[in-house]
Amino acid sequence: MVSVTLPAATRSERQGGIYDRTTRGLRIYLATPRLRGLLAMNLAVAAAGAMVIVNTVVIVQALLGRPQNDVAIALGCFGGGSMIAALILPRVLDRLSDRGVMLPSAAFLGVFLVGVAALTWGGAIGWPMLLRTWLALGIGYSAAQTPTGRLLRRSASPEDRPAVFAAQFALSHASWLVTYPLAGWLGATVGMPTTLAVLGAMTVAGVAVAALLWPASDPDVVAHAHGDLDPSHPHVRGIEHGRHQHAFVIDDLHRQWPARAG
Repeated sequence: MVSVTLPAATRSERQGGIYDRTTRGLRIYLATPRLRGLLAMNLAVAAAGAMVIVNTVVIVQALLGRPQNDVAIALGCFGGGSMIAALILPRVLDRLSDRGVMLPSAAFLGVFLVGVAALTWGGAIGWPMLLRTWLALGIGYSAAQTPTGRLLRRSASPEDRPAVFAAQFALSHASWLVTYPLAGWLGATVGMPTTLAVLGAMTVAGVAVAALLWPASDPDVVAHAHGDLDPSHPHVRGIEHGRHQHAFVIDDLHRQWPARAG
């Protein structure tokens, strides 16, 4: 570690005030279609993840009457599923887009939760079923979450990436802030099958919203014009009508996503 050379920090020359600096990541996030889709995905994944993280100990010890060590085994199945997906994903992402992996994976989470709810309605969740369910949820959870970092990187310039990653951290944790107590309250009041069904339905709804917000055609390079820039501006100098194309991100020169992009 001592021998590693750290990259030099990019110096920002922006003159905006404290409001501009503190809200920049959030404004970029909400102005980027694919990241608006990611916002809905955050809620979808949090709903499924909350079922596991909040209710595993209740299911294992209170409903199944098993020892504390089995809580670790159940959570280990969820973690093992996540590792399986993480190991497979690099090759999958070489062939499929982030959208093509994340949306189906999150949809799988929701459909699987609802399916398990239907199977266990009126009965208990057995130990073998719990382990298989948590393993499957771990695979879907990791597949839906792992490409997030790559998605954020392609959606911001290098100097804006810290702000966009901070916005993702805040917004994703806001989703957890909703789903954590909901999973606990539902589990304590209406039973686990209904809890599975409600959180599964939330997951499916989040994926549906994400699919609407995140365009199916989502290229990095986007053609656009700069009607607000003087023709002598370095960014558009020598370009007829100021229309050109390049890897498009929201920044000081590109404050809105082109209407026809995607």
